[in-house]
Amino acid sequence: MRISKLYMTPSPPRKLLDVVREVIRLKHYSYRTEQSYLDWIRRYLRYHNGKHPRDMGKPEIQAFLTHLAVEGHVAASTQNQALSALLFLYRNVLEIEIEGISEFARAKRPKRLPTVLTKSEVQAVMQHLTGVERLVIQLLYGSGLRLSEALNLRVKDVDFAQNQLIIRDTKGNEDRVTPLPNTMQVALKGHLEAVRRVHQQDLDWGYGSVYLPYALAKKYPNADRSWIWQYIFPSYALSQDPRSGVTRRHHLSESSIQKALKKAVQRSEVSKRVSCHTFRHSFATHLLQNGYDIRTVQELLGHKDVKTTMIYTHVLNRGGYAVRSPLDD
Repeated sequence: MRISKLYMTPSPPRKLLDVVREVIRLKHYSYRTEQSYLDWIRRYLRYHNGKHPRDMGKPEIQAFLTHLAVEGHVAASTQNQALSALLFLYRNVLEIEIEGISEFARAKRPKRLPTVLTKSEVQAVMQHLTGVERLVIQLLYGSGLRLSEALNLRVKDVDFAQNQLIIRDTKGNEDRVTPLPNTMQVALKGHLEAVRRVHQQDLDWGYGSVYLPYALAKKYPNADRSWIWQYIFPSYALSQDPRSGVTRRHHLSESSIQKALKKAVQRSEVSKRVSCHTFRHSFATHLLQNGYDIRTVQELLGHKDVKTTMIYTHVLNRGGYAVRSPLDD
């Protein structure tokens, strides 16, 4: 018996945030970006008392961004993140073009030079790191990686023969090549042997799959269990993927590396504020000190604009690098 469409119960309208989540995943944005964008959109809606974004536009966006700067005292990078989330909402979800958003109070971006370690300070910190945490920090300094880039490395991204790493899913969404230190090869190969044993054990227990980007899991159904796609620095425990619900072994968390580094810095007695990103800063600065040109350093760091890389020339030009104190005359 056929039922007329006129009498069929219409499906309930989907919630806005569910639609946003779906579009984010279709565009293959990271889980971290997904959570961040959803949070900013929620805050935007709450600020305007739950008014639907279709009924709002440029004035409401400007008011929210001004509120963040004036009353929220957020950093410039935080305000820019909120702006990106709202532009994504309007352009990609609601398909409404918002132009000329510039008339709002901008959070002040402090002019700070990056903290850079000397080579001896780098070694002093390294001496208090062991195991996987040491390997990760060595890559940050030896290859100029961001922490997220190091933890997202997969087996196929390491080219021992060419002494290089292929960095994918970067901040600028462009792959790049960076050197793999010779001094790490033996330790890294030994580490990968141990990781492979863990992966085989996972397979024996019915697990062994890994998250694959860009819907490769559908195109290559068995690739998620392949050795070449496994993370170089896998987590110590299996966990449930928050998106798919599949139990698998993700990569190490950033917090675990950060905690290990904090303890190492304290033990080393290096009297500087050191973070994981400090080693990337030190990589760039030491290359420039060794005579490499700014364009080469720009490519290795993956900077789109050379102006971003130029900050390291300012580091070189300060203090004892360029100016002789009159007290020393």
